[in-house]
This record gives sequence, C-alpha cells and structure tokens, in this order.
Amino acid sequence: MVKYSGVLITVADIAISRAFYEDLLGQRVKFDFGVDVPFECGLTIHQADHFQGLLGSAADFPITKKANNGELFFEEDDIELLQQRLKTAGVEFIHEVREQPWAQRVMRFYDPDGFIVEVGETMEAVVRRLHAQGLTDTEVSQRCSMPEEFVRQVIQVAG
Repeated sequence: MVKYSGVLITVADIAISRAFYEDLLGQRVKFDFGVDVPFECGLTIHQADHFQGLLGSAADFPITKKANNGELFFEEDDIELLQQRLKTAGVEFIHEVREQPWAQRVMRFYDPDGFIVEVGETMEAVVRRLHAQGLTDTEVSQRCSMPEEFVRQVIQVAG
C-alpha cells in the first residue's frame, strides 16, 4: 500500500510563504532545506523556480497561480481572533467567517501564492456551540451531520 505523506505547494518566495504559514497560521517548521520547507502538519512549501526545473519545461508544465481548484484546510476554535489577525496582515479574503450548511463556521482566503486556504472551527467546537444554543443531542447531530455518539462524547467532555 502507498502511504500518503502530505501536500507540497510551489511558492514564489520561500521566506514570505514560510512567514505566512509560520507566523500567521502558527505552523511549525519540521526541516528547512532552503528550497523546500516541510511543516510538522504535513504541508511542504517548495521554491517554484526550483520545482519548475524538476518538472521540466514551463511551456509543457506551467506553474499557475489562483487556480481555485483546491484548498488547504486548517482548523481553529477561535476563528474570529484569527480572522482579525489575517485582516490586520492584509490577507486577501475570498470570504470572511460564514456558516456552512453543516453549521461549521469557516473562512477562505489566499496565501501569498494564490492557494486557497480554508480555516474552520473544529467539529467539536460546532457541537459545543450548538449545544450551548439549547439544541438537544439529536438536534445537534442532525444540524451538523455528526453521529449522535460523537455529539454525546463532545458534550460529556465539555460538561
């Protein structure tokens, strides 16, 4: 069986992207290989011009920006505080915090190289928020599409 190891994205400036993921999103660098920087979370940033050389001709294998065909997903319970930090840093938002159909609040924005980054509250935080609004375990389960057993476990731990 092939083991999944993580995702690698190409970046125009390794220092700018490293600062974005390290300083704004709190990711920890696992190694720094100069043109390649893996983070402990499994994300790796790679210098685009170096990566282009690994792929071959830019005419045959162009590296594009803002393809909007995928996203990097992170979780954070204090999503409003993070949103404010990102706004202060001048990050380009696709949308600010809004609720998804399954009740999770998320925001989407671009990293310095045009990759979509989504940050959503954890599903445990969703369950706690809905329960605090007075919904029963069954209602919380139906609202956020999580199994009732998961809802009960989260509420027990929070209680």
